[in-house]
Amino acid sequence: MTDRILIGKVTSPVGLKGEVRVYNYSDRIQVWEETEEIIVGDRPRSVEKMREQKNMLVIKFSGIDSREDAEAIRNAELFVTEDDLPQLEEGEIYIRDLIGMEVVEAPDPEGKLIGKVEEVIDNEFQDILKVRTPDGKEVMIPAVEPILVEVDEEKGTILADLPEGLLDL
Repeated sequence: MTDRILIGKVTSPVGLKGEVRVYNYSDRIQVWEETEEIIVGDRPRSVEKMREQKNMLVIKFSGIDSREDAEAIRNAELFVTEDDLPQLEEGEIYIRDLIGMEVVEAPDPEGKLIGKVEEVIDNEFQDILKVRTPDGKEVMIPAVEPILVEVDEEKGTILADLPEGLLDL
């Protein structure tokens, strides 16, 4: 079976006809529009209608036709398969692929190990890498240029040019 990728979570019903409010974990709206079936909990369902509402999505899934049906999937996690993910442009990488990568201090790709990426935090202004250092300390690194110099998927490393004092925070 192809890996399942978490792309969202149902938060609450909307109205009386089975629509639900969804927190969207994907930064690409087309994954919702172009995927034939979204896995709702453990059951595949098609998206009949969808609209954006503030920072959420409101979705009508097939087979969810009443407020009671919608209530039954409250807090359900929503998945697609790896094959459903949109193709990336040259030089792009999925956020989930950053997790587990080693962050190395620039300018030398063989330089000092800062730590491993444990999580990518979606901040309103920019993504932030939560990195665990070899001594167990947690460091937050903004995932922006010029701080992130290079991401090498093959080596599993991120070359970072950290501002002075960032590791001391």
